Amino acid sequence: MNVESELQKAQNIYKENKKLIEKLKRWKRKDLDELFFDAHEAVFQDIDCMECGNCCKDLGPKVNNRDIDRLGKYINMRSGKVRQNYLEVDEDNEFIFKSMPCPFLKEGNHCSVYEARPRACEEYPHTDYPNMQKKLNITLKNSLICPGVYRILNKIRPEVFG
Repeated sequence: MNVESELQKAQNIYKENKKLIEKLKRWKRKDLDELFFDAHEAVFQDIDCMECGNCCKDLGPKVNNRDIDRLGKYINMRSGKVRQNYLEVDEDNEFIFKSMPCPFLKEGNHCSVYEARPRACEEYPHTDYPNMQKKLNITLKNSLICPGVYRILNKIRPEVFG
């Protein structure tokens, strides 16, 4: 997979994808969730996220207290120290990493805390979970970061526009 090429293609069809998202907002929840789940399953059979790692390089996930406790146990550090060393509070009053790329991202796009990674990381790119209606706008943005999301939108486009 050529990540840069795929993301350039995503940039080139961003306006088209924006129209797709607007059309999808009118779909029934159950149908929309099924459409995305099926596309996600098909697309991610052929993608190795380790080839890319853009989510870990560019996106700061929300980190909740449960995530902080789990990370602390995993790296043998008190929750307060995890907050102090790795996190800051954003404008929404939520914890995010102080810097990107993620401090736990290692060579070869390996996550050094994979087993204890934050829930937002585990669920990314959020295209195979219920209630896609609420995630459509972020899905459009994620199409510029994640080649998998770009491919998912390409896969569902014919079902929407015929």
